[in-house]
Order: sequence, then C-alpha cells, then structure tokens
Amino acid sequence: MKPYPKYFDKIRVRPDPQAEAKAQAPACQWDGCNEPGTHRAPVGRMREGEYFRFCFDHVREYNKGFNYFSGVPDSEIARYQKEALTGHRPTWTMGTNASLRSSPDMAQHRSGRAGYYRNVRDPFNMFGGGNAAPRERKAKPLEAKALETLGLTTKATGADIKARYKELVKRHHPDANGGDRGSEDRFRDVLQAYRVLKQAGLC
Repeated sequence: MKPYPKYFDKIRVRPDPQAEAKAQAPACQWDGCNEPGTHRAPVGRMREGEYFRFCFDHVREYNKGFNYFSGVPDSEIARYQKEALTGHRPTWTMGTNASLRSSPDMAQHRSGRAGYYRNVRDPFNMFGGGNAAPRERKAKPLEAKALETLGLTTKATGADIKARYKELVKRHHPDANGGDRGSEDRFRDVLQAYRVLKQAGLC
C-alpha cells in the first residue's frame, strides 16, 4: 500500500473567504475582546459617519440596545416620523382653497415670453384661479352643419337640442303635412342632423 493514495492528492480545503478581512481588521472595540473587528456599528446621534468596530458576536449585542433617538423628546420623534413620509422634503396642500399661496421662490410677475405660462387654461379651477370659466366648445364641421339645420348655435345644450328636435319632427312629419315633398326632405334633414349630434355626444 502506498503511503499517499491517489485520492489524497485531490483533497482540497476550502479557504475561509473572510480570512484576509479578519487579518487586516483592527481589534474589536468591546472591552476585553481580542477578536478582529470586522463589523461596523454607528456611534449615535450627532456623530453620523462615525463607527465602532466590533466582532460578529459583539456587534449583535450592541445593536440590540442601540436607539438612535435616545434622549430625544417624543414631540421631536413624531415630527421626524411625519417628515420621513415625504423624504424630509417640504410639501403643501392641494386644492382650491383661496388662502393657498405659491412657494416663495416662484416669481408672481412675469414678463416677455414667460408671461405665456401664466395663462394656462384651467377650466375646472384645479389650480385655484377662482375666475376661470369653462371654454366654449368648438363644434366640428359636421356638428356645426347639424346645429345649423336645427336652427341652433354652438352654445346650445343637450336639452335645447332635444326640445328643438321634437318641435321640428312634429312640424315636418308626413302625417302632419299631408304628403308634402318639401316637408319630407326637411324631415329627413332633421333626423340626420339629430343622429350626428347624438353620435357626437352633444345630446
């Protein structure tokens, strides 16, 4: 039997991945511990960026008793938690409240081409202008022609269109005119105009 069998040469011991880090790490700062301090632990409030160096066992023990807000009043803790919801950035209330104001770093008076941006359309008064009126709807060519057929303007509401339609149908219906051909053509135009306006969602 050979003193070194063939399998003996194939045995490899996995090296410790932290061996180099442990060799270069300073000693643990826990009193009475000589293990390498491979783990960092924060020092505390008002000393951000400074760390203790502990071994694995002592960093776990230190973290169990660590309290960042030690000695801070409850009101300050509550304020910090509230500001943390928005990433410690300033916020303001949205809505149409007249008492709301723009942020102080935003100029209220503009000149030149920048004045254009003060005239942004706000038909639903989302930004609290207070005096914004809804824009008059501009009718498309077919809708304008249909309104003209019914004898209405672009300011006509859905109720106005329906009332005018009923009136013209009663007036130009063949049963009411004794078969007058001119009245039948007018009746057909009224039906077509109402169909166009209905498909456009105006009535």
